[in-house]
Amino acid sequence: MPNLIFMSAVTTNTLYTVLIIGFLFTVFYIERKLMNRYEEQLKKWFITIIYILSFFLLAAGLIAILSVWNYDLIGMINESYANFEDNLNVYMGRIVSSLIILFVGLIVLRIARMTFKHISKKNSPMHKRKKTIAKVSNSIIKYLVWIVLFLVILSVWGVNVAPALAGLGIAGLVIGLGAQKFINDLIAGIFIIFERHFDVGDVVEIQGFKGEVIDIGLKTTRLKNWKGDIKVVANGEITTVINYTEDFSIAVVEFGISYKADINKTIAVLNEKLPIVMASYEEIIDKPQVVGVTNLNTSSVDLRVTAKTIQEKQYAIEREIRKQIKFILDENNIEISLPQVVVHQPK
Repeated sequence: MPNLIFMSAVTTNTLYTVLIIGFLFTVFYIERKLMNRYEEQLKKWFITIIYILSFFLLAAGLIAILSVWNYDLIGMINESYANFEDNLNVYMGRIVSSLIILFVGLIVLRIARMTFKHISKKNSPMHKRKKTIAKVSNSIIKYLVWIVLFLVILSVWGVNVAPALAGLGIAGLVIGLGAQKFINDLIAGIFIIFERHFDVGDVVEIQGFKGEVIDIGLKTTRLKNWKGDIKVVANGEITTVINYTEDFSIAVVEFGISYKADINKTIAVLNEKLPIVMASYEEIIDKPQVVGVTNLNTSSVDLRVTAKTIQEKQYAIEREIRKQIKFILDENNIEISLPQVVVHQPK
């Protein structure tokens, strides 16, 4: 008889549980359908109220299911609160110590970041070199500090860190054997940084991609071209580098004049006028000059103008030189070449 009563009670409780779950599922299903259809038309505060009501409805459903199965929820809460107070009294010292250690670690990271930022100021000598070393050093210190913090906090909580360190050593050996590509990237990154193949801020070409070096890490290098595209290259894959900012750049402009034009006059006029009109450009290191005739085309005599500029500033200077050449030639009635076709008619 008691077994029958017990089975009847279990069946009734199961039925109530299924009904409650089915009710909750139906309500949430209808709510989701209505929200998907009218969400854009409803105001944000009304949607927030609906979500809050849904949360309380879910909580009420869970409490109802626990009540159906005669679960003493209030007793569990009281017991958990009592245990929480006891545990808090026991572990308060460890919690405070862990927070202090974490605070000290964050202070150390903050000081390191500010120090490296000050070292790599733009007005300091060898700015790009210092900025590169600062970025790498800051990254290394960050990882080391977090590892030390983790181990110290574990020791505060009574964990023996000696086996953990031994385990890390063995794990490092296993990872090193299976991650030779990763190790190769790290070694290549060290050589790139300390042999100064390039620095942060340099314009380089790697694997056919030309751009400014925006970050150098021990594993990867990030480049950004003039269109804003960013390329991430593994350091181990950098075998050939073209560095465009190791020295000055040369602006080269070629143009053609008519065969009827006086070449000597053209060269003299340009050598006289170009340095004057381009004198206001700080990017120019050495004044523009005509180097001479470079080619005799079918309809033009080609001349070349060069100017020494700051690294990677030659493109804007070339555009400005072309514009000024056009103005100077027009002012002095020097004819620019045009395509010509000579037609012979039999007599």
